[in-house]
Amino acid sequence: MMIREKIKQAVGLLHEFGIDCWITFTRESEINGDPILPYLLPGPVTWHSAIIITADGKARAIVGRYDRATVEETGAYDEVFDFVSSFREPFLECMRKIAPKNIAVNYSEGSEICDGITHGMFLTLQRLLGELNLESRIVAAEPIISALRERKSASELNSMREAIRHTLEIFKLVQNEIKPGRTERDIAAFMQAEVKKRGLTYAWNQATCPSVFTGPETAEAHYSPTARAVEPGHLVTMDFGVKVDGYCSDLQRTFYVAKPGETKLPEAVELGFNTLRQSIEAAKAVIRPGAKGLDVDAATRNLLVAKGYGEYPFALGHQVGRFAHDGTAILGPAWDKYAQKPFKSLELGMVFTIEPRLTVPEHGIVSIEEMVVVTENGAEWLSAPQTELPMLV
Repeated sequence: MMIREKIKQAVGLLHEFGIDCWITFTRESEINGDPILPYLLPGPVTWHSAIIITADGKARAIVGRYDRATVEETGAYDEVFDFVSSFREPFLECMRKIAPKNIAVNYSEGSEICDGITHGMFLTLQRLLGELNLESRIVAAEPIISALRERKSASELNSMREAIRHTLEIFKLVQNEIKPGRTERDIAAFMQAEVKKRGLTYAWNQATCPSVFTGPETAEAHYSPTARAVEPGHLVTMDFGVKVDGYCSDLQRTFYVAKPGETKLPEAVELGFNTLRQSIEAAKAVIRPGAKGLDVDAATRNLLVAKGYGEYPFALGHQVGRFAHDGTAILGPAWDKYAQKPFKSLELGMVFTIEPRLTVPEHGIVSIEEMVVVTENGAEWLSAPQTELPMLV
């Protein structure tokens, strides 16, 4: 089971980062749950709950009485404690026995993935630890959480490969629906019907999954399909992903709709597509353990600018996992909004998108998004890359 696998991995990370004890503290998690919870629990919890993992290899859970059975069934926890009237007593007893030198807690200024504890819960935890004079031993759990999410196991990668397989199959099927007169909504509806037929769920909000953009002067990203119709000469771009076993795919593909009598791609369209493909390969060549995300981004960004195209206004790539945007490290420039994420070293097992884009005047945008996993010697494609631009007639 994935939870047992990730808890075992967490124990190793505590040793790696010199942490005695890691606490995930939450309540009513369906309303305001910590992003790390799916790695630790099979479902939501109601009352104040703590997952406590220690460097001695023990995993403990303190949960409300009616959550106990669900947690025990995972087989991942050495001890499960429940309570009715007060979380305080079992928590203090547990922490008194552990007596850790430091206590990692899920807060972060730079990463939304690692900032799972609410301010109120942090204050509660700080007060409870203060009863044992342990409050000064709190440190940020960001290194643990980042590594736990980012270093994909074989089973996690298998789920992602399966999600990618479905996504690419649906991209192939939808080509027959991309015709003049069909709207962005028509195309999206076909893809969503296929998701339903396969019993899958979406990698992000269904309203924009897929996003479909036809022709020039569109929103280009993060926008719902519209009533705009496909026309001859349009580039049609789609951003789409599904989930398998809770793990996501996130891919983009571009197609060209031929004008009457056209037998080959317009020169500007073909040049734009080939240049974008070249820029993706340039990024992949830089990816390896120890590389920095900003250097990967620069390989693509500099190539596109040198070829006369404008800079894309976002990071080249993000990590993918249980969310389409996951992990801490990114392949991006040193912009304020990305904080320290572009400066993080890439690690074995991280999964990234590579997704540059460029504009071809009068036709639209060329946008391709691939997925790669960091390997010992570089990077490996998880998605079969788009190497040709289909000309649809």
